[in-house]
Amino acid sequence: MQSHARVVVVGGGVGGLSALYHLTQEGWTDVVLLERNELTSGTTWHSAAQCPSVAFNQLLLLLRDYTINLYKELAEDAAYPINYHYGTGGMRLLTNPNHVDEVHHIMSVAKGLGINFELLDPVEAKRRNPLLETQGVLAALWDEKDGDIDPAQLCQALAARSRKAGAAIHRNSPVTGLKQLPNGEWLVTNDKGAITAEHIVIAAGYRVNEVGALMGIEYPVIAMEHMYFVTEDIPDLVALDERVPMVRCPRDTFYMRQEKKGLLVGIYEHDCRTFGMDGIDPDFVNALCPDDLDRLLPKMEPIFDRLPCLQEVGIKSVVNGPISYASDAGPLVGKQPGLRNCWSMNGLRVGIGEGGGYGRMLAQMIVHGETEWDTWQLDPRRITSFANTEYTALKSIEDYQHEFRWHLPHEHRPAGRPAKASPLYPVLKAKGAEFGVVNGWERTDFYKPSNDFTESHGYRFQNSHDVVGAEVKALTNNVGLAELSGFNRYRISGTGTLEWLSSLTCSRLSSKNGKASLCYFLTPNGNIAAEATIVPLPSGDIFYGSAATAEYHDMDWLTERLPEGADIRIESCTNTHTMLVVAGPKTRDLLTSVSPRTKWGQQDFPWLTAQRVFIGHVETLALAISYSGEQAFELHIPNSQLYAAYEILTHAGAQFNLTHFGMYAIDSMRLEKGYGHWKGDFVTEYNPIEAGLHRFVDLDKEFPGKKGLQAQMAAGNRKERIILVLDTSEAPAQPGEGVFVNGTSVGSITSAAWGYRTGSNLAMAYVNPEHAVIGSVVDVLLFGKPVQATVCKSCLFDPRNTIPRGIA
Repeated sequence: MQSHARVVVVGGGVGGLSALYHLTQEGWTDVVLLERNELTSGTTWHSAAQCPSVAFNQLLLLLRDYTINLYKELAEDAAYPINYHYGTGGMRLLTNPNHVDEVHHIMSVAKGLGINFELLDPVEAKRRNPLLETQGVLAALWDEKDGDIDPAQLCQALAARSRKAGAAIHRNSPVTGLKQLPNGEWLVTNDKGAITAEHIVIAAGYRVNEVGALMGIEYPVIAMEHMYFVTEDIPDLVALDERVPMVRCPRDTFYMRQEKKGLLVGIYEHDCRTFGMDGIDPDFVNALCPDDLDRLLPKMEPIFDRLPCLQEVGIKSVVNGPISYASDAGPLVGKQPGLRNCWSMNGLRVGIGEGGGYGRMLAQMIVHGETEWDTWQLDPRRITSFANTEYTALKSIEDYQHEFRWHLPHEHRPAGRPAKASPLYPVLKAKGAEFGVVNGWERTDFYKPSNDFTESHGYRFQNSHDVVGAEVKALTNNVGLAELSGFNRYRISGTGTLEWLSSLTCSRLSSKNGKASLCYFLTPNGNIAAEATIVPLPSGDIFYGSAATAEYHDMDWLTERLPEGADIRIESCTNTHTMLVVAGPKTRDLLTSVSPRTKWGQQDFPWLTAQRVFIGHVETLALAISYSGEQAFELHIPNSQLYAAYEILTHAGAQFNLTHFGMYAIDSMRLEKGYGHWKGDFVTEYNPIEAGLHRFVDLDKEFPGKKGLQAQMAAGNRKERIILVLDTSEAPAQPGEGVFVNGTSVGSITSAAWGYRTGSNLAMAYVNPEHAVIGSVVDVLLFGKPVQATVCKSCLFDPRNTIPRGIA
């Protein structure tokens, strides 16, 4: 075994082999894969191995499309033929109006990417699959590329191509040690020796936490038992020459595909089980869990009704094997938080169906520092410390039970909640707060008008619509209070801290004490990597604030760029402090009443500045920053005194008609201002010029990503960020949905909401530059029909910021 390699991949399932193959495709051939047993001996070998192209969002649609094209190309290689049933076709059965709405959403997203699906009526669905009984089916989503593949042959083909390119694969080579060296390299040991590697990729399947223990980390990944059965030959299939299409049913949570002349039927039962929570037998190799068909019985009757042929045929075999789930059911593909040069390829619940795409994106990250897609929803750093294995088990059971039931807009399911909550959680809950979840934190979306109010969910405007409008109206007339739990904040200190931060951002940073600067950090190619508010404080410390979801991302980004030998310290205050936002025309009056020693007038405490103040007796960092466009202050308060500050503010606020508001109101108001948010509107697929952030780019200074940005600027904008006003009051647009001109895709939506102050149905989007001109008319595809939308000014509400600046 060689002693050095650029990359060592740990794990020989589809994830590890895809990563290995794609590393060679990106030009890194000095790469090694270590597998504890034989290739595919974990989950991969018993996978049902379906390859649909239907997915719930842009990224997964693109990953699946790439994966299918890769597998088709591999299968056509005569040297390593693969049994791949490409283009058998598949359908998703829709049995209620919400199902129909959600597939119209997916069809809009897909069409914007150049991927087309078809909506079938029940008669046509049965014609294409005569085994189906369509009673209760409203329609079916048709995926013409759907199919299945032999997982072992697929992995052997990837292995063969990797070896041919120069990669080494060692089977029966369990890793026994993973140690990071002072220079950032990794010492990887096993029973055959040791390899020093620049990078490691952990692709360990359901044994990921055994491998994680070697590094002292715990992955938010567990395994679930999953059963499918294969029937004896079905006469109707024996009589057919062609294969019948695959079927997936959200209502009854099952799937079926043809297996020779029988059916393979997989069921996601309610009485499901985790696997290996107390350890996994070392000899569990190419193995299965005990059959337990009794668990499936409660699900069988509706499936027999849907597929009557199952009532007349026996079961030939049962497969019950472990599959990996991360705590939000999405895979962990990308940089491992807190560790340098360590990469994750874990939690691959849909490893075969998306594995090609996972390998491509991970290889691009490792070799080039970024990938062609914004992959935040798969980034391991999106999940932070709250997600231990016990929490992950609760969420995995919930996700397993809801397999094929996609989340509706703003739907936050109950398992594992609350995972993280501020001291005000019970107080706000008693006031009627309806909570969403951000990075594990319970954060108020809106306040219910009565105790018996239950929020509805769907793709049209819901019953919270007028409630949120009332919150916005009350705030804009008087003063409102919101709690933003989990807002990411660091205290950065040390010699030359501000100069160091300035060298990392493309934006200008003010050196004036208390002056807030919004800044952006770029990828090597000049695209948007991070966004932060930075404030030098009189104490010499630096306040660094960013989105709640950036907690691990930004810490990694900064610590990996610390100057060698520097005494700079980055202390996270994310879990020790909470932000209260006070906003509205009476904001300064309220704050003056509770903090009389501070001069709260516009001249003494102007917009975009910060001061240490006392809210009553509670010391607070106050920032005059407005995400709503109203007079507003952020109050950053230690959790130990958060309740005290809240009581002081709400007691004094009675005389100013203080009300409460939540995230729905904030999203409405920030869209009226044209303000984007990180990883929603500001993603790594676009540079700051395309995102309309020209004023935050200083090309007279040096910064990481400058050459890449300049090259992009010389080539011209690929897309430009705009605000659209939709000509409908029936429904908002949804992220990812396509924007079209004469039926041709010209862009996609990134976020949307109703603007209550402007009376407009608003959406933020990126479109081709020629369609970004104010007044341009485009279409957004909603519920299968084009809705006209007009490009408007980038800021519809108070475009000169006269309100937060105090200008009459």
